[in-house]
Amino acid sequence: MSGAYWRQVHADGLAVPSDRPLDDLTAELTRMLGDTDPETRDGTAYPTLATWVERGVYDDLLAGLGDGMAAGLTTGLGEVGTDSVFRRSFSVLVLAECIARDNERPLVSGGKVLDWGDRIATWLLRERDLRGFVPGKGWAHAVAHGADALGALAASPHIGKAELTVVLDVVADRVLMPVDALFAHGEEDRLAHTTLCVLRRDVVPLSILEPWINRLASAAGERAVHGEQDPFLRGGNAEAFLRALYLQLALGPRPPAVRSDLLLVVVEALRASNPHFLRD
Repeated sequence: MSGAYWRQVHADGLAVPSDRPLDDLTAELTRMLGDTDPETRDGTAYPTLATWVERGVYDDLLAGLGDGMAAGLTTGLGEVGTDSVFRRSFSVLVLAECIARDNERPLVSGGKVLDWGDRIATWLLRERDLRGFVPGKGWAHAVAHGADALGALAASPHIGKAELTVVLDVVADRVLMPVDALFAHGEEDRLAHTTLCVLRRDVVPLSILEPWINRLASAAGERAVHGEQDPFLRGGNAEAFLRALYLQLALGPRPPAVRSDLLLVVVEALRASNPHFLRD
């Protein structure tokens, strides 16, 4: 359909049109998630699908919609610098909306949510196109969107201590993976927020969190050997993540039960990775 059709849908308050089957509308919106025009993708397709999920339009179809979005995570996976990243990155945002809807009211099985979580984690760790803002095409932001999806997953009643620990490990793995360019569009903040979503469940103990922080801290102070292009590529993302985590732990709302003890661990990690500034 033309852009005018969807502009009218938005003008009508995103009411579901009655002139076409919902399946056809959904299929078209799903294709639009991969469009290179940010207005089509980010301004039309995503908010329409997200609003319809939130309003319960897909309540009886949520499992199928989520599976369709999960399938979109494999489209072009492994490519770098191509337009396929938009379909993957915006599919995971809609999948996050599906999980969030189930968090509000039980609509799909626990096994289905766990399957979605596994597919999100697998995709996020295999994603190689880490561009944030793409000139002329808008946001790709795969890492940030993946972090948002993991945050929605962390709030799921189907997710317990073991699965939350896996979410933390996925966050750390993504932060520590080799990159060609450091995060530059707030990805570390979104990953830190995911961590807070885990911590606010108050089921992961400090005995797990402390070695997890120490793993990140051991990388944060590393610098690449002399002669490489950017010495900070080795540990820069880990250091930025620890700073973001400290900020959100110290100042964020709804502090987790471990906040005081964990802040001490994070502060020590920051001291160790910033000896020139924080050591006497």
